[in-house]
Amino acid sequence: MIDQSAVKAALRVQHIETPSWAYGNSGTRFKVFAQEGVPRDAYEKVDDAATVHRFTGVAPTVALHIPWDRVDDFGDLAKHAKEQGVGLGAINPNVFQEDDYRLGSVCNPDDAVRRKALDHLLECVEIMNVTGSRDLSLWFADGTNYPGQDSIRARQERLSDALSTVNDRLSGDQRMLLEYKLFEPAFYTMDVPDWGTSYAHCVDLGPRAKVLVDTGHHAPGTNIEFIVSFLLHRDKLGGFHFNSRFYADDDLMVGAADPYQLFRIMVEIVLGGGLDASAGVAFMLDQCHNIEPKIPALIRSVLNVQEATAKALLVDQDALRAAQQNGDVLEANAALTDAFATDVRPLLAELREDMGIDPDPLGAYRRSGHFDKIRDARKDGAAAGWGA
Repeated sequence: MIDQSAVKAALRVQHIETPSWAYGNSGTRFKVFAQEGVPRDAYEKVDDAATVHRFTGVAPTVALHIPWDRVDDFGDLAKHAKEQGVGLGAINPNVFQEDDYRLGSVCNPDDAVRRKALDHLLECVEIMNVTGSRDLSLWFADGTNYPGQDSIRARQERLSDALSTVNDRLSGDQRMLLEYKLFEPAFYTMDVPDWGTSYAHCVDLGPRAKVLVDTGHHAPGTNIEFIVSFLLHRDKLGGFHFNSRFYADDDLMVGAADPYQLFRIMVEIVLGGGLDASAGVAFMLDQCHNIEPKIPALIRSVLNVQEATAKALLVDQDALRAAQQNGDVLEANAALTDAFATDVRPLLAELREDMGIDPDPLGAYRRSGHFDKIRDARKDGAAAGWGA
């Protein structure tokens, strides 16, 4: 029998970070869709993140995106977050939304553009020093569209130089998480196209540099749980940008497209000790809620990660190892499928009651009338949105 008290203890300390940009208006490249009650600035985004945490109990930090979340005083924003019961999490630089970055940022052939991008990354490290953030989450849109457009090798050298400079600026427990993406916006080469490229740079940089896995950034059929297991075994898994995709980088709610894949990823996390605080794996969401209401969508996403984690914790590891050792393929597979088929909602409801929160977070949010309050309070002024 699985010790359910141990399962609850592990779930109680799992933290799932929400992204500030998921609370603002977003859409597709064709249209940004406006919603009522959307926050108008970084302070109100923090307020919404605090609401998600209040109803789930396991989302105590919110990631910032700079310059979208730029404020005059980040110390004051950190104070505001603390007053709301949350903290400021990963800092995400933006080096992809200005005309200067048409041919790339830190990999651009132009020295001046590279310097501009590097200065922004270093500015974000200074913001981390003020907010107390541990992680600098880096994603580069850099790449090329045509063969011969630029030197692939030279671009890798430029990337390495920039990462080394930023890495040298980190201090204390600060880390650099390097994300990768198969394609888009570049279509011939991306400068960090896969986990192997990110891993190679992180190995060169040393222990502060870790790989950031975005679950939507892979080719169809990629075995993400293999990547997770490999990186965790080598102490190079920094964290996740959890989301779902049906075709490409759709940034839909985590667990929406393939909940069994999310479960399989969490199984490797559990088996590899990735839930232990010492592993340092950051569980973060990176989603755009275009047509669904923001706060309920993020609550649902947090619950989806919790459910997948609970099922992973229910895998009978002794039976799994015995079946693997005996070469019993069917029994080994059954150890996973049986856990996945378990209804963990009663267990999670008990956990939430133990934590002093409503066992039905989504229902509790709907009954609270909170949306009506923020809709009325935020009816004036410009709503925050993608790119602002």
